[in-house]
Amino acid sequence: MPHRHKELESPRKRIDEIDEEILDLLAERAKTVQDVIRAKVENKLPVFVPEREIEKSEAFKKMAQEKGIDPEWAEDFLRMIMSSSRDSQSQEKFPIATEEPKHILYIGGEGGMGKLYQRITRQTGHHTYSIDKGNWHELEALSEQLDMVIITVPINVTEQVVQRLQGRLSSKTILADFTSNKSKPMEAMLEYHEGPVLGLHPMHGPDVENLSKQLMVVCPARDGDKADWFIKQCELWGMRIVHAEPEKHDHVMHLVQGLRHFVALLHGSFMEHYDLKPADMLDYSSPIYRAELMMTGRIFAQSAELYADIVFSNKERRELLLNFFEHHKKLAELVEQNDREGFIREFEGVTDFFGKFATQALTESGYLINRLADRFA
Repeated sequence: MPHRHKELESPRKRIDEIDEEILDLLAERAKTVQDVIRAKVENKLPVFVPEREIEKSEAFKKMAQEKGIDPEWAEDFLRMIMSSSRDSQSQEKFPIATEEPKHILYIGGEGGMGKLYQRITRQTGHHTYSIDKGNWHELEALSEQLDMVIITVPINVTEQVVQRLQGRLSSKTILADFTSNKSKPMEAMLEYHEGPVLGLHPMHGPDVENLSKQLMVVCPARDGDKADWFIKQCELWGMRIVHAEPEKHDHVMHLVQGLRHFVALLHGSFMEHYDLKPADMLDYSSPIYRAELMMTGRIFAQSAELYADIVFSNKERRELLLNFFEHHKKLAELVEQNDREGFIREFEGVTDFFGKFATQALTESGYLINRLADRFA
C-alpha cells in the first residue's frame, strides 16, 4: 500500500468493525421483531400501525439530530428497517379477524392475485379454496360451507363468471370481486346472486411480499355489513382501506389505469418506431427521465392481454381515450404553428389547475429521483 494511504488503515479498520456491529444489532432487532409478530398474532393486532410508525419516526429523527446525524437520512434508514420487519411477517402467521376461521373461495385462484391472497389467507388461519378453468365441478361440494367467494379473473370474463355462479351459491355467502372496474361487475353480482355483494379493488400487483401499506378500495353493495369481518381482516393485514362509490371509482380508474397504460404504449411504440433503444437512452438520461423510462418499461415486462383488458375494458374508457386524442390534436397545433406563447399559456393554466399538488409532487419526486440515482447510477 502506498505510504500516503497508511494513515487510512486504522480508521478504515474501525469502520469495518462498526459496520459489522451495525449488522449484529440489526440481526438482534430482527429476532426481537419476531416476538412482536407473535404478540400481534395472539392479540389480533394489525401488522401496520400508522400512528406507531409516525411516532417512532419522529422520535428517531430527533435522536439523530441530537447526535449530529441528518434526520431525513435517519428516517429513511429507519423506514427501510421497518419495511424489512413487515416483510418478515409474510413468512409467519397473520392475525385473524374472526373467532372461527372462515371458508373463502377464490375463483381464478391459480392466477397471480389469486395465489397471493390464498397464501396470505391461509397464513391467517382461514380455510381457502381455488376454482379455475379445470375444476368448476368442485364448486357444488363446496358451496354450502363457503362464507365468501372472491372473483379474481381477467376483466373481460368477470361478468361471464358471475353469471355462471347463478343459483350455485348459498344466499348467506358474500360474493365479491377484485376487478379494476366496479360498476358493471357489481351490477352483475347483484343480478345473479341473492346474498351479500361487495366490490373490492386491491390497488397493487401480485408481486408484493405482503399487504402492509397496500390500498384496498371497497365498494359496498347489498348487505355490506356482512363483510365487515373481511374489511377488518384487510386492516389486520396492514392494508389501507378506502370506501368508494362504484361510479366514482371507475371515473378515477379511467385516468389512473386506462389513460396511463395507453400513454405508456404510445411512449414505447414511438421509441420502437424511431429505434430509440432503452439501454442507449439511459446513457444520456437525467435521473427523472430514468424514473419515467423505468415506469414505462415495467409495463412491457408484463402481460399484453392484461393491459389490453384494462385499456379496452368498457365503452366509457375507450371514449375517454378518444377524447384524449382530440385534446392531443389541439396541443399538436401549438407545435405545428410554432406557438411558443400558446405553449406557455397552456402550461401555466395546468400549473394553476394542479395548485399545491405541484409543490408536493416536486418534493416527493425529488426524493424518488435522488434515491434512484444513488442506487442505480
